[in-house]
Amino acid sequence: VQLQASGGGLVQPGESLRLSCSASGFSLAYYAIGWFRQAPGKGREEVSCISNSDGSTYYVDSVKGRFTISRDIAKNRVDLQMNSLKPEDTAVYYCAAARKMGLLRVVDVDYWGQGTQVTVSS
Repeated sequence: VQLQASGGGLVQPGESLRLSCSASGFSLAYYAIGWFRQAPGKGREEVSCISNSDGSTYYVDSVKGRFTISRDIAKNRVDLQMNSLKPEDTAVYYCAAARKMGLLRVVDVDYWGQGTQVTVSS
């Protein structure tokens, strides 16, 4: 069982990045999945998640209107499109999954990906 995150990098404010998380060893059709981030000196924060029952989504207020989460069951992958990036978005981003239906909560997480660094700086 593995979650492999990719797509991080160094960008300037206002630019975009697309993170991808590929699952292996299990089907995302039966797992709630989402993205968390952890900035230096701060706790881990849930950024976004998508329900595997009805496709509903959650976004933390600070990213609403800028980030979009999407899921491709056939590819067993979840993406996070991040637009209009800000320096405060700088963090290590983790994908996570839980064997449940509905939206993901941190207390439910069964599996964590390895993290991908996103740095927004001019």
